[in-house]
Amino acid sequence: MTEKNHPMKHWYFDIARRYALFILGLFIASMGVALSTKAGLGTSPVASLPYTVSLICGALSFGGWLNVLSVIQIAIQVLLLKGKCNYVEIFLQTVLAFAYGYLTDFSCYLIRGLDADTYPLQFLYMILSCFVLGLGIWVQLKGNVAMLPGEAMNRAISQVTGKRYENIKIFFDVLYIAMSAVLCLIFLGGLKGVREGSIIAAVAVGTIIKGYEKLYRACRRKKE
Repeated sequence: MTEKNHPMKHWYFDIARRYALFILGLFIASMGVALSTKAGLGTSPVASLPYTVSLICGALSFGGWLNVLSVIQIAIQVLLLKGKCNYVEIFLQTVLAFAYGYLTDFSCYLIRGLDADTYPLQFLYMILSCFVLGLGIWVQLKGNVAMLPGEAMNRAISQVTGKRYENIKIFFDVLYIAMSAVLCLIFLGGLKGVREGSIIAAVAVGTIIKGYEKLYRACRRKKE
């Protein structure tokens, strides 16, 4: 009996480990986003829209508006995929997305005492946020349990249209930044939610993730 249960126990352990990694990655990524808001030079493309809306409308927190965007992205997936929609995955996306929203608010609370009163310090926080966000995303990829709604929506659009996933992602990253910029100019009179940091994050984070993966593989080769 013990031998028969052993593979099942191993499977449960593996699932628990992967979800723990993913949640850890979510927290690290949320800290990266929080640092970018502290820098005040613009957040990552996906976060730029809810952050801008949170500056305009205080009805919800930054994390709350992230949750609203996630619900919209999930709804788009369901509408596009229809009968092919995996509702178990949709449920997991919803739970993880709301966890990410609350973790983002929590991360912003944790660093509320940090000062960013000079541009060099703002720039330092912004660069640090890119490395922290990249690490968080890389850890999530190592967990390999689910995709957050934004990336899953891009995948669904790619499946339905036949367009490359990378091109869909670039389109929506640009769209989020453009929408944020327009909202900032109309309601805030300046680019407060999206600035040079948004562009740098859009370009740098992917490269940073690749760097973490290369470092990880190099360390594994040394151990072997």
